[in-house]
Amino acid sequence: MKYKRLNFEEREEISRGIWADESFTDIAQRLHRQVSTISNEVYANVCYKKRSYHAIKAQALSAEQRKKQAKPKKLDTNTKLRAYVYGKLRQEWSPEEIAKRIKLAYPTDMTMRISHETIYDYLYCLPRGELKKELLKALRQERKFRFNRKAVHAKRSTITDFLSISERPKEVKDRVVAGHWEGDLIMGSKASNSAMGTLVERTTRLTLLVPLEKKDAMSVREAFAKSFKRIPKIFKKTLTYDRGTEMAQHRLFTENTKIQVYFADPHSPWQRGTNENTNGLIRQYFPKGTDFKTVSLSAIKLAEHRLNSRPRKALEYRTPSEKFYELTTGKAIALGA
Repeated sequence: MKYKRLNFEEREEISRGIWADESFTDIAQRLHRQVSTISNEVYANVCYKKRSYHAIKAQALSAEQRKKQAKPKKLDTNTKLRAYVYGKLRQEWSPEEIAKRIKLAYPTDMTMRISHETIYDYLYCLPRGELKKELLKALRQERKFRFNRKAVHAKRSTITDFLSISERPKEVKDRVVAGHWEGDLIMGSKASNSAMGTLVERTTRLTLLVPLEKKDAMSVREAFAKSFKRIPKIFKKTLTYDRGTEMAQHRLFTENTKIQVYFADPHSPWQRGTNENTNGLIRQYFPKGTDFKTVSLSAIKLAEHRLNSRPRKALEYRTPSEKFYELTTGKAIALGA
């Protein structure tokens, strides 16, 4: 049976059903639709709670998406641009590196412009085959598709009584003063339901890897507080986190550690870019599918040491440990081989 798009009347019926606290199953039966059709529609058009679904907004978004799909893709029509992008992907450049570098390579040719998001969208929409397999293999994270982040966030509870990232001191953004951190969890295998905490200092890129027995709010709060005990008080000012419910006890965390927690905007991983980039490096030591319940403390400490001993371009090829030592002691380190 051929799939038929939801129309505005059906979306209005979905909205009324949600406000009446009906289940997706009940709504689907009344509309003679698959339950997955209803759930996908709602989670693609809400922020956090189902009741934020509105038929008018959902219809407008659907119309906009159909309009975009009707347009020919830039990489399909511009052979020169496509050749450049394919060539750099085969050299294992990331879409962002390609998008930035092409402006330098063709400063006056405005036809040679593309965003990294456009490259990602194009790659994941390619038909199955050796070309898609080859190009996706060049990406740091070899996903077969892009996740619907709105749908993921819609299933998560909200954080209450929080301070937004917009309220952070200006010195955090400038990276001039050390002591401002970004935090996150790296998830283990689905079967193990395990995770490991990551904390990264924005100025020095010093990284703390935090073993976790559980990933509930109390366990994360206690583990993060324990890890921060290794850091001098003067270098413990703020922590920027996403809206993950594991940080639901942020007020108690701040009370115990004197570290003020700020929360990034929804669906905005770039606001914690230092942490996101570091997580990519951490995956070299703990690939996806790792069961963190079986990883020893010594293995975690070894990975942490190696991360902090790697020279970073952002630090003019000094290591995080060297940079942090200079700030804590005021003594410069003579660099060797």
